[in-house]
Amino acid sequence: MKRALTIIASGLTAAALVVPAANGTAAPTAQGKDKSHGLPSYTPPAPAWGECASARLKAAGAECAMLEVPLDYAKPGGDKIHIAVSRKLHTDPDYKGMIAVNPGGPGGSGLIYSILGGAIPDGVGAKFDWYGFDPRGVGSSEPSLSCDPDYPGAGYDRPNYVPVRAADKAWWRTTTRDYADACKDADAKELLGHLHTTDVARDLDSLRKAAGQEKLNYYGFSYGTYLGQVYATLFPKQVGKMVWDGVLNADNAFYEANLDQNVQFDKNLDTYWKWMAAHDTAFGLGTDWRAIKRGYYQLRRQLDATPAAGGQLGPDELDDVMLSAGYYVYDWVGLGEAYAKLVKTGDGADILANYGGPGDDNGFAVYNGVQCTDAVWPGWRRTERDAWRIHRKHPFLTWGNTWYNAPCLNWPAPSRTAIQVSGRQVTSRILMIGETNDAATVFSGAIATRKAFPSSYLIEGVGGTTHSGSLSGIACTDDTIARYLDTGELPRRRPGNHSDQLCDPVPAPEPEPAAALQRRAATVTGDRMPAVLRAGLQEAQATGR
Repeated sequence: MKRALTIIASGLTAAALVVPAANGTAAPTAQGKDKSHGLPSYTPPAPAWGECASARLKAAGAECAMLEVPLDYAKPGGDKIHIAVSRKLHTDPDYKGMIAVNPGGPGGSGLIYSILGGAIPDGVGAKFDWYGFDPRGVGSSEPSLSCDPDYPGAGYDRPNYVPVRAADKAWWRTTTRDYADACKDADAKELLGHLHTTDVARDLDSLRKAAGQEKLNYYGFSYGTYLGQVYATLFPKQVGKMVWDGVLNADNAFYEANLDQNVQFDKNLDTYWKWMAAHDTAFGLGTDWRAIKRGYYQLRRQLDATPAAGGQLGPDELDDVMLSAGYYVYDWVGLGEAYAKLVKTGDGADILANYGGPGDDNGFAVYNGVQCTDAVWPGWRRTERDAWRIHRKHPFLTWGNTWYNAPCLNWPAPSRTAIQVSGRQVTSRILMIGETNDAATVFSGAIATRKAFPSSYLIEGVGGTTHSGSLSGIACTDDTIARYLDTGELPRRRPGNHSDQLCDPVPAPEPEPAAALQRRAATVTGDRMPAVLRAGLQEAQATGR
């Protein structure tokens, strides 16, 4: 991770007011009802494709446009918003249709992901038109939601995540409530009641229609797997080939999912301490992983009393940076070197270099806008009780995650009962991928989703800790993805409530004597995904903790 796992910039934003239907232009009329929720259907006007602002997209030969969709799909003739979309058309004559990509979050920018096709083995990606998009409220979509770009919950001047002092708890309660209040007055506050995952799923279906496709092929990472589940529930007959990597349990969206994270991230940090202990010659912190772990919490206490790096590196910033070790193995070496340097010399500059600090809150604003309203959120009494209960045994993430999500306690738009996800009407095969010890979307969620979608097939990266690690060069996984996208076929499911195919996980790196000079470009040998996309995934998924 090159950014702190606090507020993450989601790309270029373009603030705008909600646009009414143009005068003199016939608004789309109701064309039937969605069987699941009885809303009128909507067909968007054809997007005006042109040159992309992004130099990377331009160099890749992609095109960009704005997709016009209703703010409220219950009123398709009413106010409109615009979804920023990119596409890279197929180059192989064996054309297979479109694939839309979502990198996660919620709140992650996905405009760049129209170039994902190049990461699919055996040239299969060239047979598809690939679409990337910034979901409603995100990045270059209009309007773009921002509440407080200087939100101090992601700055340096903040108290310890663990509220052992009454003043610390009061500060966090006030600060997170103030952020929610700022969202109530945001320029794009019209969006706040229309950021449900069902709204984004309908935007996906509008994109399918705009592309002239009968079926939606889709590749979703992390939260994007939940978006895929909701889409398949609303539009089961439009489901084409779908790949869901890092599968979220829809039954736990979103409060309970955060509690699951608190436990598994703590366990994954233990895995990381064990790895550092096994490589004492590289890091010099000793061979006793429990001693390394104790040292971490001792260091937190020291930083709480006396921050390092000119007062900018406290216990919260350290937690935010080290959290990436629980997400992915890609930069374990670089992170370990920076941490060992801090422990042995007191120099926190390298750790701080991995911390983003305050910045554009667009991704964070949309993250809250989705999760705070998608499902019912509990009050403070239960939140505090759960946090202390889990913290006692799993202290690494619990309170940091609690405060990260605390704006939901006072969110200005109402929450509602979550959609009941079901794949019973889906006949197309769906490919799901997860690693055994994924902390961001725990593997039990993949098992539950497999049960909810009888047509699905689940690959397990056995023993791995990496989140959404497909296309990292593991042939067992990546070749299955390529064959599936090419043919639509998957092996038969195994009977029982478990994974269907066992593959190697993304491997932990091996430190080398000259590792500090190499600085590892955040890759595993054989990683198929361009670095800009891998970094984008990590940024989008950091928004969603």
